[in-house]
Amino acid sequence: MSKPYAFFLTALFCGFLAVFFAANLLTPDREFSQDENRYLAQKPSLDAGDFTLELPIGESGDFFTGRFMSDFETYLTDQFVGRDEWIAAKAMAERLAGKGENNGVYLCAQETLIPRFDRPDQSKVTGNLDYVNKLVENVNIPVYFSLIPGKVSVWADRLPAGAPNASEGDILAQAQADTRAHWVDIASALEAHKGEEIYYRLDHHWTSLGAYYGYTALMGAMGLETIPLSDYEKTTVSTDFKGTTYSSSGVRWMTPDTIDIYVPEEGVTVTAWSGTQPEAGVLYDWSKLEVKDKYSFFLGGNKPLAVVKTQRTDAPKLLVIRDSYSDSLTPFLTADFSEIHLFDPRYNKTPVSQYVVENGIDQVLVLYSVSNFVSDGNLFILSR
Repeated sequence: MSKPYAFFLTALFCGFLAVFFAANLLTPDREFSQDENRYLAQKPSLDAGDFTLELPIGESGDFFTGRFMSDFETYLTDQFVGRDEWIAAKAMAERLAGKGENNGVYLCAQETLIPRFDRPDQSKVTGNLDYVNKLVENVNIPVYFSLIPGKVSVWADRLPAGAPNASEGDILAQAQADTRAHWVDIASALEAHKGEEIYYRLDHHWTSLGAYYGYTALMGAMGLETIPLSDYEKTTVSTDFKGTTYSSSGVRWMTPDTIDIYVPEEGVTVTAWSGTQPEAGVLYDWSKLEVKDKYSFFLGGNKPLAVVKTQRTDAPKLLVIRDSYSDSLTPFLTADFSEIHLFDPRYNKTPVSQYVVENGIDQVLVLYSVSNFVSDGNLFILSR
């Protein structure tokens, strides 16, 4: 390589860096990424204390520990100009190279994105099952328990050939065998309708249709009648839902999902707790259809506690220990219960047995997706 050509390449490379350096300086920092559905790192600051070594033994300022540089590197990565476009370009390059996975998400048939299911910590699985059994011991009312399989199991035929995954089926079999609660076989109900749109293609949750089939399995286990699907009127409330799996995958070219509802919101009242004080809640939060996280349309998103009261004053009270899958299931439950108490152990640390007594609960349902159940570190609250 000749010297002039080497100088030309060096100058071209330096110019390339200078352009991006200037662009990053001139582009305002963003607080939130709509495509990734998360808050972005902001510029870290230093003060005089961060440079001092005169701190208690074992401590030092952020500059000397490397914490500042680590935070600054994260800031630069999050705020890099054109970040969303670079992420999308990487995903497209992976696709063109014939790879069927990007950022832990499989690019599947029928424009479907499916998160990889890694082998869980078996001790945590066993521990969480033990907590459910402790709950059965601690209350004098029926406890029902079910795990919801993900797309990685029910829609396995959409996965790329040879895509490695741990077995959700093994977790379901262990849960059914080891639980002392009344087992609800939601997996079979979903498997029987696997040809239907029971999950969102670009999000990890089940659709309202999938939630309906989960409702039928639950009613069957409880010995209650199920309202036929034909008795409902389906209403499409959004045709532009790009969920959490879309956000993490980097894929930006797939057709958005639709969000449907079947149950009208009239005749119910909702009270929610985000802190210590109650506030008016909703069965459907229509304002959420204008934001990226459109699944929070159901009940307004994650809350430590929400209580749905219906006009069925003669019906029992149900406590649901749950993750976000229950948000789209709840509308169907309003036909069979006077009150539905939605208890999220991630944010609510009230002893469950105490809550049952204080609120006159008649039945308890522990309902989680498989992926959330095997990783949740908050289910110890069931044993209290």
